[in-house]
Amino acid sequence: MNFLPDDVYKLLLSFFLGMIIGLEREYRSKSAGLRTMILIAVGSTLFTIISIKISSDAGRIAANIVTGIGFIGAGIIFRENSRVVGITTAAIVWVTAALGMGIGAGFYVLSIACFVISGMSLVILSPVQNWVRKQSQIRNYRLMCIYEKKTLKKYEEQFREYDLKILRAEQNRSGSHITGTWILQGTEKAHEELTKRLLNDSEILEFDF
Repeated sequence: MNFLPDDVYKLLLSFFLGMIIGLEREYRSKSAGLRTMILIAVGSTLFTIISIKISSDAGRIAANIVTGIGFIGAGIIFRENSRVVGITTAAIVWVTAALGMGIGAGFYVLSIACFVISGMSLVILSPVQNWVRKQSQIRNYRLMCIYEKKTLKKYEEQFREYDLKILRAEQNRSGSHITGTWILQGTEKAHEELTKRLLNDSEILEFDF
């Protein structure tokens, strides 16, 4: 099996693109950072090069690369409180592997185009994503009050004053206390104003948000 200088250039190009992607993830303090992205890109490129040289069915080895990357991506995704995090990083791992495979197969223009488009989605679209999140956020609220032979409906009326949509509501009484739990959707500003109001409510004994 002979490796040509072109194969080394492929590995170096994968290293360079993987490094740029890894730096972006490292800057955002994500679980898969600089070294991980470099190794994924370079490893995918080498697997692709070797599969082309030793096998007439390179597609089968390429499919196994995708399967292996799927396991790595699944390990990055985890649940934090009520949110699922790591999906974007897992997707980037998947795209980085695809870049490495494309470079290994010699599709330079297509791979670089994919790199540019993926980079735009991470950098340019980030402000747009932040704006959308400010316009629509889902938060959990839990508060406990002294039970006075009535429900916590007045708080639900307060939620509506701030144009917060109630996605889920639950109230439970335990002895002399009544507890309410809500999932609310609305703007970031509305959530902040509601939180400030509830924190200053002397009737609330416990408040989680």
